Amino acid sequence: MYFPYVRGKQFELIALRDLCSIFSDDILKTSPVIEPVKSTSTFKSTLKELASKNVNFNIIINPRVGDLKGKHQEIIDVVSESLQGYENFQLAVIMDDKSERNIQTFIDFIGALNFNFNGVTLIHNSEVSGNNIELLTTNLNIVYNLIYFSKTSRRYYREFDQNTRVSLDDYFKEMPKNADYLDLESSFSEEYKYYQEDGFVGFGDFLTIGDNYSDSGFLPRAVAIHLSYIDGNDRIRVKHFVSDSNGDVSDIGGKFSEAIHKLVTWCNQQDIQTNAVNTFRDLHQRGHFPGLGTLKKLSIMNHIELVIKNI
Repeated sequence: MYFPYVRGKQFELIALRDLCSIFSDDILKTSPVIEPVKSTSTFKSTLKELASKNVNFNIIINPRVGDLKGKHQEIIDVVSESLQGYENFQLAVIMDDKSERNIQTFIDFIGALNFNFNGVTLIHNSEVSGNNIELLTTNLNIVYNLIYFSKTSRRYYREFDQNTRVSLDDYFKEMPKNADYLDLESSFSEEYKYYQEDGFVGFGDFLTIGDNYSDSGFLPRAVAIHLSYIDGNDRIRVKHFVSDSNGDVSDIGGKFSEAIHKLVTWCNQQDIQTNAVNTFRDLHQRGHFPGLGTLKKLSIMNHIELVIKNI
């Protein structure tokens, strides 16, 4: 099972929503993790679309970023209103130093909810003490433990039932500026091949976005498109296609044209065939710039399609 981790920003949610309509069967191989950052109509419609396709997913009730930080009840209200009796999802709790100090509060809050859900997912952004692990497992139905490897020790996952273990890490190599990706290719992960033999029921990543969160919008000097693919050794890698005229922030559409021309040329040479890549081909042929948010959406969709087609 694949656990793509997204923030509830508009085009990340739209990517999940669009994937549901394209991959009605393969999308069931995923259990998206959504850290909601705003209470928007897109958030609500995405939850409804996931439910309509019977997709299992995880909604974080204690987000660490965005407008909904600290607003547990507001998130619950949106979830209960949007899902209308759908139960095939988990409420998720980020476990870190702050939440470990308030474990009993979360247990009481979740125990008092008056609607049905599948259980609880714990996202381990730090290591929880043995006593608190026992407290959580005794009082809550823990379905999944997502172990964030970069923030815990490698042996920490052994604390949990093998049937609940999910590996999570940030494999995207983020650069300071888009222009820094010029002529760059990055290794990503082989986790999709080995997670089961390593003792996990699933694996997750932060797609071609990375874990760092920013809500600020600005015009970039360079347009970069990040495209996942599987190389000849069955490793996921990320190819970066970047514009060349990067001296200022003018003519974003022209910068996109430069980047997408590189992408389409390379994908044709490599015979890359995904729904997202075919959409890029169509945009290139029509000379249409759909906006920077759509580029992120297509990059996400390509990555998820790549994974679910190969697990």
